[in-house]
Amino acid sequence: MRPSLGRRALAPAIDIQVASKLWQAQPQAEQTVRAAIAAAAALSTADGEVSILLTDDKAIRALNRDWRGIDKATNVLSFPAPAATPGAPPKMLGDIVMAYETLAQECDRQDRVFLHHLAHLTVHGFLHLIGYDHQTDAQADAMEGLESKIMARMNLPDPYLARDLDRDLGHV
Repeated sequence: MRPSLGRRALAPAIDIQVASKLWQAQPQAEQTVRAAIAAAAALSTADGEVSILLTDDKAIRALNRDWRGIDKATNVLSFPAPAATPGAPPKMLGDIVMAYETLAQECDRQDRVFLHHLAHLTVHGFLHLIGYDHQTDAQADAMEGLESKIMARMNLPDPYLARDLDRDLGHV
């Protein structure tokens, strides 16, 4: 079940950890992630903290294998935190993990701007944290529409118009 979207009073706290030196090639990465979370959160009623891990393919492959049973690298993984007790103070919304090499390879193959793709995957990961999914066509359509709307709010290209998108994005 996903929450209804509405106006936000507060933005979530964002904790970003850079666990791979590869990310040094993108000095605007942390700023891009923060802007994407803020844009996505502006359409949400979720409060709390989001933890972002910017890592490499080796680390995300291990997480993907251990948590999803898929022994390969992926671009982004989302790990929603358990639901908070009603009336409890803001809580952890969850973790988003992104792999540098996979993002860079996708950008090369799909002729995308790295920071635009990073913003899109951050938005996608955040939507998973607040209850959105793409297991069915209807869920995918709703999630993609919201992602497009958020990207437009950031004055970034619609990721679904930029290329012929395969529904299996290879991430959670």
